[in-house]
Amino acid sequence: MIIFGTKGYLYQLAILTLVCGNCGNPAAHTLRKRVTKFTLFFVPLFPLSTKYATQCTFCGAEHKVTKEQAEQLQAQAVGGPGAQPYGQPQQPYQHPGV
Repeated sequence: MIIFGTKGYLYQLAILTLVCGNCGNPAAHTLRKRVTKFTLFFVPLFPLSTKYATQCTFCGAEHKVTKEQAEQLQAQAVGGPGAQPYGQPQQPYQHPGV
């Protein structure tokens, strides 16, 4: 018997201060990267999909961004005053198809 599936990983890349497109407040936004990996016998082997999004900490609205936009936002966060780079995995999320 072969056991295979997927596992999701959520990485917080940066925290930025942006004006939210949903609520209009200048608030902190987290830049996150979601990676879904194919697993074989519970060992993650290779990524199936990678998605980027920002989430407003004031209203909770989430907006998808492209990889290029995410890289620009991350570079902006690293270059900003007092900003620290991120990349630690957070709680794994459950893929909707699992």
